[in-house]
Amino acid sequence: MSKIYVIHENSAWVEPLQAAFRELELPYEEWFLDEGKLDLSVPAPEGVFYNRMSASSHTRDHRFAPEYTAAVLSWLEAHGRRVVNNSRALQLEISKVAQYVALQNYGVKTPHTIAAVGKQHIIEAARQMTGSFITKHNRAGKGLGVKLFHNIDALQDYVNSVQFDPSVDGITLIQQYIRAPQPFITRVEFVGGKFLYAVRVDTSLGFELCPADVCQIGDAFCPVGETAPEAPAPRFQIIEGFDNPIIQRYQRFIAENGIEIAGIEFIVDEVGEIYTYDVNTNTNYNSDAETAAGLYGMRAIARYLGQQLHDLNARRASVHTSAAIA
Repeated sequence: MSKIYVIHENSAWVEPLQAAFRELELPYEEWFLDEGKLDLSVPAPEGVFYNRMSASSHTRDHRFAPEYTAAVLSWLEAHGRRVVNNSRALQLEISKVAQYVALQNYGVKTPHTIAAVGKQHIIEAARQMTGSFITKHNRAGKGLGVKLFHNIDALQDYVNSVQFDPSVDGITLIQQYIRAPQPFITRVEFVGGKFLYAVRVDTSLGFELCPADVCQIGDAFCPVGETAPEAPAPRFQIIEGFDNPIIQRYQRFIAENGIEIAGIEFIVDEVGEIYTYDVNTNTNYNSDAETAAGLYGMRAIARYLGQQLHDLNARRASVHTSAAIA
């Protein structure tokens, strides 16, 4: 019997999806791909494969999980299996350089960014920036590694210290600092390529923006706000009636890049310009925000995957019926 296969490396993030599968009585199996072996001579099983591999897997000691997943997805796709968030989506998940280059092709503005390998090149890249700037990892996730600098001397001290935290792929991004009038960013969620909702995320306490309940705030540096409010609102709030032309651009981008489920983050500067800076293809949701709004991302994902499985089984049944008649 065909089933839904969930490809991931973080069990805590999958628990809400498990509950949604049980609620909808959908057959599923998890593939935990931190390590393993893949026999290329064996055909892939039938089913719908949902790729939730994360760019931050190395922070959980799963250093080569994305590379292993890339091999598995190539195998699945070679056998014509239905993959949700395919190999191209994985490529974008683990490289912000790839994200920014692709987004710009759809008229989506990204912050001025220079990719650098090597400490001296990081410093030289920063000299090309006007005003304050941030550094971040090319492969990261959750905003980890984001640092704000107001001058080159501070960057030099950091880069040449034992505190310097290089990206796991060796590529450090030096990026224009976008100053927002208020310390928040917006995350736009898509399921099945369609807009689900937008959530306002308070960044005053740091820039680890994973919305999952199991994520913790751990970074004191924030590229969008430096002063915490005395009585902050809930960190995650779904925006009622959100409507912006950026949605249509995001939908074109994901539709043409193998992405079906994603959360895309942007920030608005002091003059109202939108800058998109992150694409999350293993998107998570905040339960408090969803309960308050009556919208549930993991249920939407489960329903979508269930529909894909139903359609797959219907096509297979039709083929078998045609073969029997012939």
